[in-house]
Amino acid sequence: MGDPVRPSELKNKHKRENLYQKQRLEKQKAKSSKRKQLAKAEEKNPELKKKRLEENVPKTLDNTREADETMVEQDDEVAQDEALDELASYFNGKTPKVLITSSKNPSPNCYDFCAELVSMFPEAQFAKRGAKHELRQVIKIANDKEFTDLIIVNEDRKVPNAITLIHLPDGPSAYFKLTSFTPAKAISGHGRVTAHNPELILNNFNTRLGHTVGRMFQALLPQVPEFQGRQVITFHNQRDFIFVRRHRYVFRDTEKVGLQELGPKFTLKLRWLQKGIYKRDGEYEWVFKPDMETSRKRFFL
Repeated sequence: MGDPVRPSELKNKHKRENLYQKQRLEKQKAKSSKRKQLAKAEEKNPELKKKRLEENVPKTLDNTREADETMVEQDDEVAQDEALDELASYFNGKTPKVLITSSKNPSPNCYDFCAELVSMFPEAQFAKRGAKHELRQVIKIANDKEFTDLIIVNEDRKVPNAITLIHLPDGPSAYFKLTSFTPAKAISGHGRVTAHNPELILNNFNTRLGHTVGRMFQALLPQVPEFQGRQVITFHNQRDFIFVRRHRYVFRDTEKVGLQELGPKFTLKLRWLQKGIYKRDGEYEWVFKPDMETSRKRFFL
C-alpha cells in the first residue's frame, strides 16, 4: 500500500472535507482504544500507572519557576532567625487579638468587608475610624489596648482595594492589593459560620519573604483550632497571588470528603514589606516594582 492520501492533495472541496473528517474519526478511535487498553493494563498492575504519572509531569509556570537563592528548606539557620524575629512571641503561646479598622470616611462596601474579616478571625474587633484619626494615632491606640495585630482596609471609589497588616508591637508591616472580593452572601450555597476556632492552611510560601508573610497570616489565628467546627481558612499562594478562602469540610465516608464554601473569598498581592511598625520613612525590607518582573517564571513568595 502507498502512503495515505492527505486532504490537502484533493482539489474537490467536499471530498477534502469528507476525507479530513474520516481521518479525524479514525485517529480518535485509535486514541480511545489505546487509552482503554492502557486502563485495563494499569488496573491489573497499579505500578504501571504510578510509573506513568511519575514520568509524565506536565511543565507549568509553577514547577519551572526561576531558581531563587532565598528558597527555604529545612534549615537550622532559618529556624534560629525565626525564633528571634518580631513574630516569635505568637509562636511562644501568645493569644492573637486583632483590631480591624478602615480608611477615613468609609463606604458601606468597606464596612461590609470589615465585617467579613471580623467573622474570619476569632478575637477580632472592629473599631470605627474617626475623620481626624491619623494612622500613627490608630497604631498607638491599638498598642495601648494590647492588640497583637492591626488590619486597615483601604478603598478606592467606594470599593475595598487594599489591606495594610501591622503586627504589634514591633512589626513587621505589609501592604497588599485587594481584588476579586466576593462576600459570603453572594456565594451560592454558602454555609453558616460557627464560633469555633478555624484550622489554617498555608500553601506555597517558600522563600524567606514568603515565610515572613505566611507567619504574619498565621499570627492572626489561635494556635489551637477547634476541630469539631470543621472550618478551614486557606491562604494559597500561586504565582505571588494569595487566594483567601474559607470552607467547612464534611466526611462523606471513610474515603471521601466534601467541601462547603463559607466565604468570603478574595485575592491579595504583596506590594511592600516594612520592618517594624509602619512609618512613611521606615526601612522597607521588600518593595514591588514593575521592572522586577523580568520573566513570567520569576516569583517572590
